[in-house]
Amino acid sequence: MMKETILKKAGDIFLKLGFKSVTMDDIANELAISKKTIYKYFKNKEELVDETVSLVHETMHNEVYCICDKGYNAIQENFEIKNMFKNMFKNSDDSPMYQLEKYYPKTFSKIMANEFSMFKDCISNNLKKGMAEGLYRKNIDEELVTKFYFSLAMSVHNSKLHAYNKNTLNKLETSVLEYHTRAIATEKGIKILEQQLKINII
Repeated sequence: MMKETILKKAGDIFLKLGFKSVTMDDIANELAISKKTIYKYFKNKEELVDETVSLVHETMHNEVYCICDKGYNAIQENFEIKNMFKNMFKNSDDSPMYQLEKYYPKTFSKIMANEFSMFKDCISNNLKKGMAEGLYRKNIDEELVTKFYFSLAMSVHNSKLHAYNKNTLNKLETSVLEYHTRAIATEKGIKILEQQLKINII
């Protein structure tokens, strides 16, 4: 129970303040426990980061699947998923993914391998749904569209391309989603996209 409590609190703090700047002392103070208690479950910060990221990733996947089960149309579904990420990273001034890549590359590589696998399944299902609903064109190359969208979505975490401050990630993710949707949508789909953009004002 204590291990799960530590992981959850560490996840909140890492997403808010970044993986590099947060110390084991910071986490211990937030939980009002001794640092020794943390080391009882995790031999070092690298191990704590690795397990925390895995938990956050699993939580994120579960939330995505819950959204996909709610019966939204394909375009609205993508916006609901984007809003889930917005809420998750709302306190971040920097990209957590970029920090992970820079300071904890092993964890980053492991997560990215899992991320593409999950992303591929979600987008493939979304594309099929959108085509069946008449919101996406029938002649799209599903594999290529998935790779394009994944590459665009990941590019928002590249600090060499973007300068971050409050709400930057949300703005970039909204722009990527709009770009992706316009590239594959039918006229009917564009109308729903425009509605979603009005609702989801950046």
